[in-house]
Amino acid sequence: MGLSLKPGLSLALVLALGFGAAAAAKTPLREQKEIDDKMLWVALAIEISDRCAAIAPRTLTGLSYLWGLKSDASKLGYTDDEIRAYVRSDAEKARMRQRGEAYVRAKGLDPQSDADLCTLGTQEMEKGSQIGAFLKEK
Repeated sequence: MGLSLKPGLSLALVLALGFGAAAAAKTPLREQKEIDDKMLWVALAIEISDRCAAIAPRTLTGLSYLWGLKSDASKLGYTDDEIRAYVRSDAEKARMRQRGEAYVRAKGLDPQSDADLCTLGTQEMEKGSQIGAFLKEK
């Protein structure tokens, strides 16, 4: 004897089960490369502009970019609470700092040196990178 459901109820059940499975299978935002890497570019630009007196942030450009990232994360199915948790997490901030320092070192520069961060900022602006797009000379 088979399971008998009212018409329409079976579709609702399938959809509910499908969404539940999708929610359970959702990877952490840190594993969404298209989000996480873009957050790294923003973080690096902020660090450079904070520590280099000759470079200022393009604040509106950065804020617009961040709103776009939030929209992208939402389109991937992340809730505002999940996005907020990722952005505010001390563990994620520490991990992002480690990634940023590794990026600076990979460029042959010292992430502890303000002068080297100025050099990196200038290089990024000259090559027109995403990091450079968030920065301007004072």
